[in-house]
Amino acid sequence: MAPAPSRSGEADLEALQAGDVHVWYVGLEAGAAGRARMLEVLAADERARAARFVFDRDARRFVVAHAALRGVLGHYVQRPPASLAFTYGPRDKPALAAPDAGLTFNLSHSGELAAIAVGWRCAIGVDVEQERPLPDLEDLAARSFAPAERRVLGALPESERHPAFFRCWTRKEAFIKATGLGLAQPLEAFVVTLAPGEPARFLDIEGDPVQLARWTLLALQPPVAACAGALVVEGAPRSVTVRTWTAEGARA
Repeated sequence: MAPAPSRSGEADLEALQAGDVHVWYVGLEAGAAGRARMLEVLAADERARAARFVFDRDARRFVVAHAALRGVLGHYVQRPPASLAFTYGPRDKPALAAPDAGLTFNLSHSGELAAIAVGWRCAIGVDVEQERPLPDLEDLAARSFAPAERRVLGALPESERHPAFFRCWTRKEAFIKATGLGLAQPLEAFVVTLAPGEPARFLDIEGDPVQLARWTLLALQPPVAACAGALVVEGAPRSVTVRTWTAEGARA
């Protein structure tokens, strides 16, 4: 990924201000030469993680996604991507180390697509999932969805159930990523919309109206077929802008 100009300091607020959220889509295909360049951007622990993948395809996707993440974040803080340092929360949610900690982000990837959400001093979570056949869809829903969500799913025509499942799944994943609790947060303890044509929103969060008012849930439309996406932001975002990141850098 193209390095940003070298200048330390906080994020460029002309590019990203309080209340703004930017979502970057990244294609994960890369040739051997491009992948080698991207490996150089990664830290030693990231290269070690890439080396542990059994399948080369998965290693490539990891390398491209994490090099792109560094490129996107470097774009805002105006420093070379390789120079960025990360800290990790109790559930291993990554964050930028000082002096860049005000820039918040989250990464998700599925198939050959990654999504990176970036905000300013707000918790944020993003999830994308390539839709695929699920012979055990009902069992998965029974283990992961709230009773109200299962009732909506079960009432849909058979042809609508797979897309609805992935809508629900991505919305729930984006939320537990935003909170930083991961699977320590029971998936059945909060309820999201999932019916076709219904706007994305939280219907309940642990019966707590304060929490319900705290979070915003938005549906994403990834630029690939049969792919669901969701974004969760702490507070009410002023704007959400979708952009594309390539090996050459940012693209509107």
